[in-house]
Order: sequence, then C-alpha cells, then structure tokens
Amino acid sequence: MAYSSKLLERAVEQFSTLPGIGRKSALRMALYMLRQPRENVELFASSLVSLANNVKHCKVCNMVSDEDRCPVCQDPRRNHSLICVVESARDVLSIENTQIYNGLYHVLGGIISPMDGVGPSDLTIAELEKRIEDGGVKEVVMALSTGMEGETTAYFLYNRLKKYDIKITTIARGVAFGDDLEYTDELTLAKSIENRQPFKF
Repeated sequence: MAYSSKLLERAVEQFSTLPGIGRKSALRMALYMLRQPRENVELFASSLVSLANNVKHCKVCNMVSDEDRCPVCQDPRRNHSLICVVESARDVLSIENTQIYNGLYHVLGGIISPMDGVGPSDLTIAELEKRIEDGGVKEVVMALSTGMEGETTAYFLYNRLKKYDIKITTIARGVAFGDDLEYTDELTLAKSIENRQPFKF
C-alpha cells in the first residue's frame, strides 16, 4: 500500500505490531487518532510511555503492579494460605472478574513450550517454591490453560511441589481441553475454581 505520509506509514507499522491487528485495522486506528484532539492523542501516547517506563512486577507474585507489591498481595482480607498458579496477568484479571476467588496468585510468566524455546527455568517456578518454603501456604491451585503445554506445565509443577506438605488442586474441567482461561466466560471459570479437584496425572 502506498502512503501519502511517511509518518502515517510509521504509525500504521507500529499499530500492526499489536496482537490480532492487520494492516487494514492498523490504518483505521492511525486515521482515527488523526481525527482526535491533539491532547487526547498526547494522553494516549504518554500513557503507553508511562506504562513502559514505570510498570513493575510484584516481587511476591509477579503480577503487573504500580508498586513493589501488588494490591492483592497487600490485602490482609485475602486468604494468604491459598495460591492460584496462572500463566499470565490476563488470567489473574479473568479470575478476579469472577469475584469468587479470595486467595493469592502466582504468575508464571508463560508455560513450558519446547517449540517456542520456553523451559522451566524461563518461568517463575523457583520463586513459587520459595514462597511455599517460607511457610504459610496450605493449597496451590493449578489454573493453567488446558492444552498440551498447560498440562505439561501442571505436571512439571506437581512433581516439583509434591514434596511439600500442601494440598495441590486443579480447576475443574468446566474449562474445555485446549481452552485459554482469558477466553472462558466468567460463570464457567467461577464454577471451575469453586469445584477444583485434587491434581491427578
């Protein structure tokens, strides 16, 4: 596609790097931004720069946070003996939207995927073990995607954690095999957490 402006072309290229955004959608977004008041565009741009420069990861659970410890880990009303292990920050947000879970989280930062070059050492598994070794944890809930890679990760975690005196459970299979948590409706996800089962392999 020929562009009348190099600046427009550059903006389209950047928008098209977003997940699920093709060149046509990227062009539509860039042209939309051109129609907005300058202050709105500057606010949009500054929020992205601020996100890149200032966002942190919770030192306890690895969740995206504005502070060293996220609001969930700081909340004394949460059940600190219960940890839900998830793949990403998106999964935490999905589970929080159910308003049914009151424990803490541990964000692995991915799942084991040899095809993508992701091994156990690339995830925050050691940090999870450290939290358990520090004491106070009574149950770990595996809430990973139900595809082959998620199952492999859960199995690996189970083998690492079974030596500890804790209960290891997994979400019930209201979530179909192969589904990602972020695409699961809130009611199904809530029931899957409520009806969690002992981990089996």
